[in-house]
Amino acid sequence: MIAGEASGDLHGSNLIKALLKEDENLSIRCWGGDLMRDAGGEVVKHIRDLAFMGFLEVLLNIRTILKNMSACKTDVLEFKPDVLVLIDYPGFNLRIAEWAYKNGVKVCYYISPQVWAWKQSRVHKIKRFVDHMYVILPFEKAFYEKFNYSVEYVGHPLLDELKNFQPSEDFIRKLNISSDKPVIALLPGSRRQEVSVKLPIMLEAVKSLTNYRIIVAGSTALEEAFYQTLTGKNTEIYFGHTYDLLSVAEAALVTSGTATLETALLRIPEVVCYKGSPISYHIARRLIKIRFISLVNLIMDREVVTELIQSECNAERLREELLKVLKGGPNREAMLHAYDQLHAELGQGGASDKVARSLLKTLKLSN
Repeated sequence: MIAGEASGDLHGSNLIKALLKEDENLSIRCWGGDLMRDAGGEVVKHIRDLAFMGFLEVLLNIRTILKNMSACKTDVLEFKPDVLVLIDYPGFNLRIAEWAYKNGVKVCYYISPQVWAWKQSRVHKIKRFVDHMYVILPFEKAFYEKFNYSVEYVGHPLLDELKNFQPSEDFIRKLNISSDKPVIALLPGSRRQEVSVKLPIMLEAVKSLTNYRIIVAGSTALEEAFYQTLTGKNTEIYFGHTYDLLSVAEAALVTSGTATLETALLRIPEVVCYKGSPISYHIARRLIKIRFISLVNLIMDREVVTELIQSECNAERLREELLKVLKGGPNREAMLHAYDQLHAELGQGGASDKVARSLLKTLKLSN
């Protein structure tokens, strides 16, 4: 099982739990993170060594990426899996899919690359080299049908994650929340480079909001010392408690990615931001074929949450939009109502269990 970033680690961990619930004798070797390890997978390469984003950033780290790819191929050959499960992370995983298929390894893909957004030519590679694709967004099945490729829609795994979520009483007690100082949560991402760009902007945006308590959701894939170089020692940062933090927040500033959907499903009003290197951004703008960058807006096919991208992602604009979704703000109630519609659009859940049963059926048929 190969995941390359925090969201993949989360979804991979839930799939591992579902698989082991069905068959406790499975041996699951992973490239992933702490969650996949804690779920029962044997993690041999950590996501902290794999997550690179943006055209320029990938180019600057190409030697490391190629070295990782070579090591991955060796690892797969030595392990001899009955099935290789790839989770999102397309720049790496689609290359592994092609190599694995040519080497006789059965390939299943869980959480489709966003080929509907850009590089639709990748669909032809997926058709050739991926034996089975599980998709999690409602519109993806119809998209693939246009290319005469049958995929299985399993629903979004976050529905299960959040349905089972119960705030940690110990953590909430530790936070010591007071009603006279509401919380604003900052979710700057899970990759080093995105945190280093966006966290200082977020902190500047909320600096004047002295009636609020500002808390940063730290990624367990990054070191506390790294955050302190960006924030100083007085900023509140909590690691591994993003959902707990959101559960007590009045609103949030969120980096584009899975966290935008997590925040929405927890019914926390948010402002979404994205800022990459100028070169990467200008290349992406010419290639991307979609109107929105956040999953919330993509699924709803309209602007539910404000997206501040590149030059718009500055402290003044972030603060301006944040004030609109805090209590008493003009956009708050409409956003919460749209969140309810979003939840209904995504359905009932059960994604991890569906994929686990399908994978085990595939294994039995091939053995």
